Amino acid sequence: MIRRFLNKVFGPKKSRRSGKLHTLTASQHSLRPQAISPCALRVIKTLQENGFQAYVVGGAVRDLLLQHSPKDFDVATNATPEQIRRLIRRSRIIGRRFQIIHVPCHDEIVEVTTFRGHAPHDHHSQTDEHGRLTRDNVFGTLEEDSARRDFTANALFYDPVHNLLLDYFSGAEDIAARRLVMIGDPVHRFREDPVRLLRAIRFSAKLGFTLDPTLIAPLHDLGDLLAPIPESRLFDELLKLLLSGQARTCLELLRQFGLHRHILPHLDALQSNPDHARFITRALNDTDERLQARKTVSPGFLLAALFWPSVHTLWQARQAQGEPLYPALFGAMETVLDAQRKTLPIPHRFDGTMKEIWGLQPRFEQRNGQRPFRLLENPRFRAGYDFLLLRSASGDVTPELGVWWQTFQDADSDTRTSLLVQETRKPRSRRRRSP
Repeated sequence: MIRRFLNKVFGPKKSRRSGKLHTLTASQHSLRPQAISPCALRVIKTLQENGFQAYVVGGAVRDLLLQHSPKDFDVATNATPEQIRRLIRRSRIIGRRFQIIHVPCHDEIVEVTTFRGHAPHDHHSQTDEHGRLTRDNVFGTLEEDSARRDFTANALFYDPVHNLLLDYFSGAEDIAARRLVMIGDPVHRFREDPVRLLRAIRFSAKLGFTLDPTLIAPLHDLGDLLAPIPESRLFDELLKLLLSGQARTCLELLRQFGLHRHILPHLDALQSNPDHARFITRALNDTDERLQARKTVSPGFLLAALFWPSVHTLWQARQAQGEPLYPALFGAMETVLDAQRKTLPIPHRFDGTMKEIWGLQPRFEQRNGQRPFRLLENPRFRAGYDFLLLRSASGDVTPELGVWWQTFQDADSDTRTSLLVQETRKPRSRRRRSP
């Protein structure tokens, strides 16, 4: 009670926190209980039968309204984690700062979260000098939980048992208009969590939503707030941008607002070179097409493509200065990755893959003797070959090289031998004996 009183007195203004509840019935929305996963539906029914509120929340509701297939179904409730764990078998508590429940069901895991509230101005809430929340772990009400969410499109609650859609901030209306709107004052909300800058870019690109005019200036002005964000969290958000199915649009928006300087600063130099821009555009388009076709994508491969123009340029420059082929290539790799580490380091699990793909590229030029046969046995051959095809399609190498390797792979052993390029050996110069 004391906390709630302090929150009312010292908490943020009501204009930002409160919304007017609109309850949409089955005739007013397009959602159907059959679209909810059986596991999430079972969790919601169990909680409601025991006197608790429980709803499908967030991205799943948004995606269903857009006629998309949600990748998962999250549930929000007023039950505490301990109450949920006692009611639902096989559930387990995850997290320390703010506990959530994971409910495993066959091939999916339903994440169940207790409604979050507004932290009062006491030791349970803390912000840094930029206004970023550093500690915030207070349970709350449905209305408070809705107000805490970032965009109106993500603040919808669906009750599949009674087929009702609860909307505090006109999120359904914004989704219908394909408009991305922040709940509350954008500057304040971006300062609370600067990663929302990148989420705004991702949602706008992925969903095809126009940015609300109130977001434009903060997106331009607040990029420096990303600097103190933990590298692991920032890199995870970068991967979400690249694997959103709209990677090319995401990077275009990042550059438009200058946010790329805080995660991928080398893009500026690449855009001034038409060949490099064409290579990266081709890589991003191929990735988007694979994701839209529900095919797998390797983050390491895509990152290798994003940084290859920088590596290739430096590699050529080092060779022109007299460095041998492989030392020049490996030196170029390290120089480019070292420069990136000053802004946002690439984790070792990815930069190892990147180096392997880059290191294979000179070997595709060697089509004589046993070298092609040994390259076929390399565990990274397929990734290296796909990278070669990407280079070929963008004019980085001749198309003939990609065709040769395709033919060589598909041929039998005798035909492969006949395909080998004969090595031309330079005649050895004889030393003159001194008289």
